[in-house]
Amino acid sequence: MLEIHQIPILSDNYVYLVIDRITGKSACIDPGVADPVNDLLEKLQINLDYILSTHHHNDHVGANLDLKKKHNCKIVGNFYDKERIPGIDIFLKDGDCFKLGESECKILEVSGHTIGHIAYYFMNEDFLFCGDTLFSLGCGRLFEGTPEDMVKSLSKIRALPDKTKIFCGHEYTLSNAMFVKKLEPKNKFLEIKIEEIKKKREENKPTIPSILGEEKKFNPFLKFDNNIFLEKIGIKNRSIVESLKILRQMKDEF
Repeated sequence: MLEIHQIPILSDNYVYLVIDRITGKSACIDPGVADPVNDLLEKLQINLDYILSTHHHNDHVGANLDLKKKHNCKIVGNFYDKERIPGIDIFLKDGDCFKLGESECKILEVSGHTIGHIAYYFMNEDFLFCGDTLFSLGCGRLFEGTPEDMVKSLSKIRALPDKTKIFCGHEYTLSNAMFVKKLEPKNKFLEIKIEEIKKKREENKPTIPSILGEEKKFNPFLKFDNNIFLEKIGIKNRSIVESLKILRQMKDEF
């Protein structure tokens, strides 16, 4: 069993402290800054055993070295991105498994936002920590990867069980929802979803984690091969990759 602590940092980032309840082993996922993590560790009176990095952007790895120095923890990341993950000790590849105490996660290569981006899927709990690949109602910008990369990555995520909880790297849900509303202005179920999102944000509550089954219903970036949806929003007779590319361009220009 995993215990999850969600730590808001910077303007809209989330860091996650994950604790295996059986052994007490702990891991911090994507620490952009150190102080809020250290404050929580002190409050819980635990040490940090691991840092799990999804990708190399500074708002996700900026505190790696400070936390490693303070806690003597091991830093985990993608073998193929080892030159850009500060302090990396443990090198993983797509399909590998990593154990946090008695909790095991599978590594998914999910490039697109960056090359070498990975996600951590805790299979027994159906928890996915996916960094900036999939957001609630959105996906990451293609800074380094191609639309084809993102199609492959989103397909991997979409194949997970519907009950999977999606722990992403940013609180972008409300702004993403406005884009989805523009695409589907007459979707009554979407209107209900947006009201739920607005209420949470007004109460300063996170909209994350989201549930994969709901993402499949509402997230346009998981519908890159849904011809009925694509035609409804004006994308016709395009390949899957081209459809994803157009969707991403539409969001970038929104």
